[in-house]
Amino acid sequence: MFSPLKLESKNFLSNTDITAEETLYILELASKYKKGEVDFHTGNKILGLIFEKASTRTRVSFQVAMSRIGGTTIDLNPQTSQIERGEPIKDTSR
Repeated sequence: MFSPLKLESKNFLSNTDITAEETLYILELASKYKKGEVDFHTGNKILGLIFEKASTRTRVSFQVAMSRIGGTTIDLNPQTSQIERGEPIKDTSR
């Protein structure tokens, strides 16, 4: 049986990291948030952004979205991190 609380302990690095049921839950939650039916407390949350290729619109969209819900972002650029030297993204994200 699916429990939303299990999502709290997961790392979301790829859409293969969650089940179809979890994906549907996230989309339903997003819909409720957009309608103002739920609120998130993200003031102490940090979103790490890792893009293998330059992606200005996507990066800025994530930064703006996180800022709007009270969180912050860190840009983990492959050229200025250990990713460039072959460190797996999974290790960097931790």
